[in-house]
Amino acid sequence: MNAYDFDGTIYRGDSSVDFCLYALRRHPALIRFLPGMAGAALRYGLGKNSKTEMKQAFFRFFSSLETEKMTKDFWDRHLERIYPWYLEQRREEDLIISASPEFLLRPACDRLGIRHLIASRVDPRSGVFQGENCRGEEKVRRLRETMPGAKLDRFYSDSLSDTPLAKLADQAFLVKKGEPRPWTLS
Repeated sequence: MNAYDFDGTIYRGDSSVDFCLYALRRHPALIRFLPGMAGAALRYGLGKNSKTEMKQAFFRFFSSLETEKMTKDFWDRHLERIYPWYLEQRREEDLIISASPEFLLRPACDRLGIRHLIASRVDPRSGVFQGENCRGEEKVRRLRETMPGAKLDRFYSDSLSDTPLAKLADQAFLVKKGEPRPWTLS
């Protein structure tokens, strides 16, 4: 099985950020959440809260949206941001493993014919995380929990925070500027 991070790896950009901006352009009243988002980012930068807590503060605006319809509309316009190199080698048994919210990525995976998705569990109605942000060692834990005994032939990511998962794969690739290159692990 080949496994892929999503944002910055097979998707050009960060889907969570793009979704927030997309929602803000369509619902300008969401601007009222910006001070809380800025405060959460500052606290994270100062080491006062975790990445999960920061992202949860960002995702609070979900409570003001019809997220199911919004995610469908979002992917109608953003699926074109999937890198061609991935589309050329995509396989049905691929695994996407990402820190982005599962409900946000599920429609994209469905459209791409990807059945296996492990992502952050976030309530689409409240923005509240239901567990840890699926990042770093948490990706390894979630993989073992969800797919015990899974063997990773190849793993692709744009982030060194995914080193724990890269070490599990027979081959790992670091994606920079949309180009996968062999990842030298130490």
